[in-house]
Amino acid sequence: MYNIIAKTKNMEKQEWLMLRKNGIGGSEAGAVCGLNPYVSPLEVYVSKTCEGTCEEIPDNEAMREGRDFEDYVAKRFMEASGLKVRRANIMYASREHPFMIADVDRIVTGRENGITGLECKTASPYSAEKWKDGKIPAHYIIQCYHYMSVLGAQAWYIAVMVYGREFKYMKIERDEEIIQQLIRIEENFWKHNVMEKVMPEPDGSEAAEAFINRNFAESREELSIPLEGFDEKLRRREEIAGLIDQLGTEKKKIEQEIKTYMDKAEYAENENFLVSWKNSTTNRIDTKRLKAEMPDIYARFLNTVKSRRFIVKAV
Repeated sequence: MYNIIAKTKNMEKQEWLMLRKNGIGGSEAGAVCGLNPYVSPLEVYVSKTCEGTCEEIPDNEAMREGRDFEDYVAKRFMEASGLKVRRANIMYASREHPFMIADVDRIVTGRENGITGLECKTASPYSAEKWKDGKIPAHYIIQCYHYMSVLGAQAWYIAVMVYGREFKYMKIERDEEIIQQLIRIEENFWKHNVMEKVMPEPDGSEAAEAFINRNFAESREELSIPLEGFDEKLRRREEIAGLIDQLGTEKKKIEQEIKTYMDKAEYAENENFLVSWKNSTTNRIDTKRLKAEMPDIYARFLNTVKSRRFIVKAV
């Protein structure tokens, strides 16, 4: 059903990263499916095809805290569920689909029939809505189905601690139809993108935009190449831009009508909508004056950001 690639206890991080290049992991499955709002398929592709170990994306605070609180979430799960869990310290691979690999947070021991695991998550209070009423973010559900596929499990637990608000856990039952579809998507990505070294197309997501801005950050001055095969798409882009302008004007017109109707009122409401138009004060630094009167201070706090401007002109 599954093979053991390696035991990961006390393994050096660089060695662990090299092992992950052998397949698609659970945390990458949602990205490959286009469901992870933070990681794009492009990111996964580069991590599998780069030479040696790729340059990692620097940890943000949420990523660091997620790792640090993993043990705490596992302990809370044991208290709440009455089940026992242990670290696996193993990297698994599906025997039937060896491009699917798994390095799981915890394995449930004792009362469960067959192998079952636990995925530990932490969430900001600002993300609490994504976990409300039994909801689970889509890329985390896919992560659990991926583990079920690799290990042949009939269910997987997921536990989340929403900082300062609540702790909860849920059991995700195996769904064979979803798992088979997931296998097809991952197999297609592995065979036709990773193995053939064909970068997947961008999908328009914020994650893809962040990846492109980070990995194609600088241009070579005055370098020009022929623009081939994009005329139809660029015409469509112009059409979309025109529609956006049109819709923006229509939206603004509706807002203006409501504002003149409200006059000095802060609120207007009915059984369907609540509109507020309140006084607001914003403090801004007069950078032009600061630069003229205190150039040394201006220079000390000046933050230079490099980027590439994308402009399209119809000829």
